Amino acid sequence: ERDQDLNVQSSFDEVTGVRISDEKVVDCAEKALSSVGKGLAGSISKDGIMGVSISGRDASLLRCEVKDVRLGNVGEVKKVNADFLRSLLEIENLVPIICPIGCGMDDDDETVYNVNADTAAGAIAKAMNCDLTMFLTDIKGVCDSDMNLIPRLNKAEIENLIDTNVITGGMIPKVSYALQAVQGDGVAMICDGRVENAVAREVHRIYGEAGGGESGGTIVCE
Repeated sequence: ERDQDLNVQSSFDEVTGVRISDEKVVDCAEKALSSVGKGLAGSISKDGIMGVSISGRDASLLRCEVKDVRLGNVGEVKKVNADFLRSLLEIENLVPIICPIGCGMDDDDETVYNVNADTAAGAIAKAMNCDLTMFLTDIKGVCDSDMNLIPRLNKAEIENLIDTNVITGGMIPKVSYALQAVQGDGVAMICDGRVENAVAREVHRIYGEAGGGESGGTIVCE
């Protein structure tokens, strides 16, 4: 909608499912994500929680290189300023909302990159050694060719489903960066963000606590 308001043409790469981004698209994305981030921060700032919206450009949080010249200014995250993020998390009850916009490598702070949100989440999870990373989508999780939920996937199974065109489009970056996030002992989950209290339900389910759903989402492991 923001693209249309600013008369900016937007398209997605058929192979990777990533938005093709020239400078106008990146500028539009940065403005839209900033607005969304501030709205989310405001909505969770209650009952003692302090939400704060930051950009991946702040403190060079997400340093990027060009992912693919065909995609324009789409960034592949190469370095995460984990120390900066940890310093924020040390503030009691503060919850950072990170807009997936990045800057260039080394001293290149002027080049702005549009970063796929799943790409950013996976890179941040890996840098922070997260125990659990959740990717929300608008379907129940990763499905087979008959649209039945696949409850658990490993790397080999994911690669086979991509090769056989079962996993396509925007689900490709989700599973790819879910795998990146679980390098080590972490767990990643792809679940239906349309379900009320989806995050809380799946966290309870994964850790065997009361309040979890009987089934939902796809757990990704190495």
